[in-house]
Formats: sequence, structure tokens, C-alpha cells
Amino acid sequence: MNASFWNYPSKQKSWPIDEEMESLGEVIHPLDNIGGFDVRPGFYQMNGAYQTEEGVSFTVSSHGATSCVLLLFRPAAQEPYARIRIPESYKIGNTYSILVFGLKAEDFEYAYQMDGPADQARGLLFNRKHTLLDPYAKAVTGQRNWGEKPEGGKDFVYKARVVQSDFDWGRYRNLNYKFEDLVIYEMHVRGFTKDASSGVKGGGTFEGLRQKIPYLKDLGINAVELMPIFEFDEMESARVVDGVQLYNYWGYNTVSFFAPNTSYAFHQEHNHEGDELKRLIRELKENGIEVILDVVFNHTAEGNEDGPCFCFKGIDNNIYYMLTPDGYYYNFSGCGNVLNCNHPVVRRFITDCLRHWAVEYRVDGFRFDLASILGRDQNGAPMENPPILEALAFDSILGDMKLIAEAWDAGGLYQVGSFPSWNRWAEWNGRYRDDMRSFLKGDSGVAGRAITRITGSSDMYDPASRGYSASVNFLTCHDGFTLYDLYSYNEKHNEKNGWNNTDGDNNGLSWNCGVEGETDDPVVMGLRRRLVKNAFAALLCSRGPAMFFAGDEFCNTQYGNNNAYCQDNIISWLDWNRLEEFQEIHDFARFMIHFRAKHPILRRDTKPAVCGLPSVSIHNGEPNRNYTDYNTHLIGIMYAGRNADDTDDDMIFYGMNAYWEPLEMRLPSLPESYHWKLVVNTFCEYQDGADFEAQTQGDQTRVRVPERSTVILLAEHDL
Repeated sequence: MNASFWNYPSKQKSWPIDEEMESLGEVIHPLDNIGGFDVRPGFYQMNGAYQTEEGVSFTVSSHGATSCVLLLFRPAAQEPYARIRIPESYKIGNTYSILVFGLKAEDFEYAYQMDGPADQARGLLFNRKHTLLDPYAKAVTGQRNWGEKPEGGKDFVYKARVVQSDFDWGRYRNLNYKFEDLVIYEMHVRGFTKDASSGVKGGGTFEGLRQKIPYLKDLGINAVELMPIFEFDEMESARVVDGVQLYNYWGYNTVSFFAPNTSYAFHQEHNHEGDELKRLIRELKENGIEVILDVVFNHTAEGNEDGPCFCFKGIDNNIYYMLTPDGYYYNFSGCGNVLNCNHPVVRRFITDCLRHWAVEYRVDGFRFDLASILGRDQNGAPMENPPILEALAFDSILGDMKLIAEAWDAGGLYQVGSFPSWNRWAEWNGRYRDDMRSFLKGDSGVAGRAITRITGSSDMYDPASRGYSASVNFLTCHDGFTLYDLYSYNEKHNEKNGWNNTDGDNNGLSWNCGVEGETDDPVVMGLRRRLVKNAFAALLCSRGPAMFFAGDEFCNTQYGNNNAYCQDNIISWLDWNRLEEFQEIHDFARFMIHFRAKHPILRRDTKPAVCGLPSVSIHNGEPNRNYTDYNTHLIGIMYAGRNADDTDDDMIFYGMNAYWEPLEMRLPSLPESYHWKLVVNTFCEYQDGADFEAQTQGDQTRVRVPERSTVILLAEHDL
């Protein structure tokens, strides 16, 4: 295949197939006529459908099918206007490919039908009556508007469109931030702007998110992690609970892996379905923000034995899915089926998919949902060196992509700290989340673990071999309490999900500060605000990449729901009115993000300090006291190294008192000609430019750390 297929120019002016044929000096002519269509064999190495000057090439593979029919539909039609049975002579190996002359991308939609053996015990589900979606479809039709029943009702079928690839990316270059320098902002595209309080036009879409880029840039984050944006079915398991319509809102039920979710587009551009997303990505990058996609390769929307058959089940069920010896679906995902990720066919499919998003959409990385499933063999057993994970780690196109694993699955495999990495894979550090939540709310016996987590989790990730890029530190994500709810609820409140509050995590390590839920008590609210600021301070003073959930910076709430996967309403949407109410929290979070960016020693080792201080030292209440006991609630960590410009030493002291009474902390000494300046005291109300020293008891040798508060000191030169 011509290399130009992957290396598109900034604005493609011809189709890659045409370029390939022109380079060979060949003119393409029909060889057959089927049903009135001139045809010939297509381009076998290019899966999916591609426009050429002569027509459209269609390519699809199946190991078990005995025949394949191409269905052509008029746009939005329910019945095909043409059925083209692909000749057996057009099949090479397991691949059917046909070039249909005279077709124009804007005039049709397409699907397939395949015949073959039907034997459930052997995992074979061929049925020539099933209409099948192209696994490599670049755009999918049928669910244009969010929450509407699919076009065609009970007779609905998914169909694919051919997408033109002529988007103008301009002259931008990838940002290529170091992994440990990232501050990742996890968000749901719809929930971020769907509420009217967002103030955007086209709320809940890629366009709505694009209008909020100035806000994100001002906040200071340098990466967004978008919850699933591949085509998914929000109507799966849709139901009404207490008069409220519930959906599969989060989107962890992929229908099509190469196509962006249709209902996330504000402007629908036929045959340019991805352009709105591309504009969003281009403008994010122009504003210094990388884009990471949350991808779901552990299962699909086809579900279990009772689920629909619209793609993989009808093409090669026993290849694409992990099956029990009697032909049923394994369920390590908790969602009905499991993709057979380490089968060579599926391995290639996943790699092709990620390459597509890296090249066509210029994304910067991927977060893999329930990634431990990608480490299981075809019988479900964990593998020591899973081929798919190794292949992605060393793939030539994905070489600079960030790869992030959610290193566990619903089948009990937990690999945080042991996920196969090849020094390429990072992990959501669930132990960071749990240990830091415990320490910050005042639990005893966890101070030592908290210090280890803040300083890079060296007990799990050897900094000598992996640096500080392996551990993605986080306290909150989409799955669980928001940061505000973490300090507002002792118990989950998922009643509105319709499962009698039985769903969701029962051990969220939360604390309501004395009152369950909303309150006007100024003491309780003051404590909650302080704990939220403590959480941001700890996260942004921790070695390694940091991540938090959208809205945490202004105390967005889900009203105690810690599993809001089905709530397409104000429970899951960001309430931008809270930005005014919690402006102080927002401004503090913004300060900490910018403070972290200004001081590389907070996130990784820099060149050693000329003054000779170590990169990290521990001072728990006293200088150089690096031990803890069960009752320790006061920790101190000092970072030292060269500054960002390598022009001076940089020294920062982080102190946290998780106890319910004030505690005094003696400060480590600084080299001659330096003094400590207090830059953060979370006990005090934050204002940009505030003088916290005037509000804090202490001097150059000690500081009084108020109850449940954080102090941060910066070394400055004497005048």
C-alpha cells in the first residue's frame, strides 16, 4: 500500500486510491456487470469503503462466511435499492472486495448481508437475513438526534456512509507534552455544555465544547480526556424511572469504532461527518490542549445471547468474541460480551482503529476502559505478555501516542502496578485515589502510603526505569463521587438509577463533614471547601500526570449519585451556575494548575539543585523525619531541583495536616540567601494575589498548620 494512505497532506485534494493507481500508471476499467452496475475487484488492503474517481471500493473480511451481499440504500431509506452479490472470484483468502463504478459518496448508504453456517454451540451465527454494519464504517446513520428512537423503529438497521477526507489541518504540529507534565481534564462531551447555564449555542455537542475552549485555556489544563465519542447507542436499556427518561448516557457500548457519535454533531455535514470533531481537536491543540480519547475495546453494544446482531456477531462471532466451550459469551466486562482482543484478526482491527484516530483525527492518546481484558487470552486467562498490548506499545504510527490503562476489569483481574507496560503504558492509579482519599479525610494509619503516592508511587513504578510517567494520579473520575460530593456524602444516593440503590461502589472513602448532602451550615460548608482545596493541592503537588473530573474546579455535584451512567439530566450535566457560587474554589484550582506548570519539580525530577538538596525529602513535623506511625496525620514533603529555565534552584515545601486540630510543623532549612514564602494556606479564603503570610502563624523555622489544612511554601531569594 502506498504510504500516502496514512500520511495525508494538510488538505487532501485526491483520494489515496487514485494516487496509488496514478503512481502505477494504470487506468481502471470494469470487468463485470452485476444488476446493472459495472464492477471489478476492489482494493483488498483497504478495509471499509473509499471513493475513487471511478466509483467506490468496498472491502470486508469474514473467515466463516460462504457469501457476501453488498446492500446500497438511498440516504435515510429503510430498504435497499440494490443488492450486489460479490462474486466468489472477487474473494481472496477471507476478504471480499468490489469496486462499483459510478457511485458517488453523497448518493448512498451501505451495509452487508452474509451467509454461512449457523451453529450456536460452535459460535457461528450466520444469517443471510441480518443486515450488517461495516466494522470499518467511518460514519453511521440512523440515530441522528440524541434520545430519539432509531429511524425505522423495530425494523431499524445501522448503515454506513463514505466519508471524504479533505479537512484542512493547517500547519500545526503535535504538542507532544511529556506525560508527567499533563494535567488531564476528564469530561463527557454532552454533559459538559448541555445545561443552559453553559451559555453556548449547540449545547451537548462538539461545537458546544469548542466554544468553551477559552475557559479551559484560562483554567490551565493541557489535556482533555473525552469519555466515549465513538458511535454508541444511548437507547440501549433506555427506561423510565419515576417519570424520568434514563439512557445509556456515558457511552460505554460502542456500535462503530471508526465513526464519531452522530448525535454529538451540532452541524451534520453529509460525507463530512467528522469535520465538527476535527475543528474541535484543531482548536484545542491551537490553544495548547492535547486530546485523549476514552476507548472501549472490552465489549460492544451487541450484548450477550439475547442482544442484537448488527455487526461482529454476523461477520465472525467466534473470532471477535470470547466464547465458552459451548458457544456462550464470557462476561469479564460486566456488559454481556467480551471482545477477543488477542486473536490476530481482532488485534489488527484494534490497531487499525487507533491508527485511524491518530492519523485522521490527530488525537494524542487513548485511555483504555477495563484494559485488563486486553491482557486475557482467547479463553479468558491472563497473559504475561499480551500480544495486543505489545503491538500497540511498539506500533510505528502510534509511537508518540499516550497509552493509558484502566488496569482492572469486571472479572476480578486487578493490575494496578503490574500492568504490562514495555515502558509505554501508563495506568490510572487506583491506589493513589484510595490512599489519598483516606488520608485527606483524616483516617489513621495511611500517612506513609499517602507520602508514597504523592512522591510517585515508587513501590509500584520504579522511577529509575519508568520515571514519573506511569502513574496517572487522580482522586475523582466519571466513575464515583465528584470531588464536592466526596466531602458531602457518607453514602451513595443512586436511587434515581432505578436499582434500589444497589448499583455503584459501596466504599467510596467519602466523608460528609457532619451533614449528609446539601446544607446551609457555614461551618460544614467551610470545611467542605477546605477539603476540596486540600485535594487539589495534593493532586497538583504529586509526581506524575494529574487528572480530575470536569466541574470539580467549581464543586459540581451529582447529588450523591456515584454511578450516574444513565442520568442525562442535571445530575450528570455541569451546572455552570455553581462557578459563581464556588468562584474561590475555581480560582484556587486554577492557581494550583498554573503553579504546577511553573515549577517542574512538582511533577518530575529536574537537573539536581546546585545547592545539593535531594530531589525529594520527607519532613513529617520535624526536618528530615521521614517515618510515620499509626497516628501520624501531619506530613511534609520538600522538592528541590533546577527551575524550568535551568537558571536557578527551585525549592518547594508541601505540608498537610489531616488532623482535626492545629499542628505545628518545623521547616527544613534553606541554603544561604534563600527564605521561605508562604504561597498557600487552604484554611484561608483564596484570592489571587492574597498575602497568606499575614494570616498564618509562623516564621522561617516553623509554621502552624491549621486543622485539616494544607500549606505550601516557595523558596525565594533574599533581597
